[in-house]
Amino acid sequence: MSIDGRPPAPLMSNPRADRVRDVAKLAGRPARLKTGRFVAEGPQAVREALLSHRVDVESGGAGVVLEVFATQTCLDRLPELADLAGDVSLRLATDEVIGAMATTISPQGIVAVCRIQDYDLDEVLASGARLIAVLCEVRDPGNAGTILRAADSAGADAVVLTASSVDIHNPKAVRSTAGSLFHLPVVTGVEFDFLMSAFRAHGLTVLAADGYGSVDLDRLQDESALRCLAPQQAGPDDGASAASADPAQPRLENSTAWLFGNEAQGLSEGQLADADYRVAVPVYGRAESLNVGTAATVCLYASARAQNR
Repeated sequence: MSIDGRPPAPLMSNPRADRVRDVAKLAGRPARLKTGRFVAEGPQAVREALLSHRVDVESGGAGVVLEVFATQTCLDRLPELADLAGDVSLRLATDEVIGAMATTISPQGIVAVCRIQDYDLDEVLASGARLIAVLCEVRDPGNAGTILRAADSAGADAVVLTASSVDIHNPKAVRSTAGSLFHLPVVTGVEFDFLMSAFRAHGLTVLAADGYGSVDLDRLQDESALRCLAPQQAGPDDGASAASADPAQPRLENSTAWLFGNEAQGLSEGQLADADYRVAVPVYGRAESLNVGTAATVCLYASARAQNR
């Protein structure tokens, strides 16, 4: 049997084969650190990985995807995945083999072995980054994935995880990003003090998402909208009246790095002190607080809207 016109390769049918075990080991952090590889599971994640791979290769890069393993049933249902694979090694495997490679209870018939991409913080900042999400000791894979997806959706330029945060390449975190992991630079393992110095050097305003912050996010959004409308609304003698925002408040349209803290403790006092402003998302109902992933989504979209007006 051939895939997309390629010479046939033996069907992988032994779930205890060495190659299958090697892929399965990538679920563990030691194997990922040793090999510099991780696994993406399911059609959506693999599709986004292959799309990113193609763009990188066409621009002269090495590409992110090293191997793809899929069942015939999956490829029959989603033939575009075989087309996207291009020159990437694509092997047919049984359901049992895919099940042995994957970490989900009901795998969807396809996994990809991907290269962990290392991004340099200074290079990301030097490229003119205007919106960055920073995960400060965020430990839950689901929350990390949600923030990364929100950053991707809001058009952020990068996501940074501090040294004590979750490994974004663990299987649950990769799944929770829903493919966004392959869409924007993700800088990992950065020490907080170094991070702050880099932000200062590149002129970014650092906003800490803090439920007890003295700066109200709604007010910042209102003031940003007024500044946008001022040129159209101002008369000949009141050019500054519509944009009379408090100069002591941050401007959402400026280049910004948002800090999001640990699920249980939030940002530490030291991290809050290092930020330029502590910004609260107003809660109008009876909930005590917002989940960090939800708060991050609101904050990132507020900045994105201001920057894209």
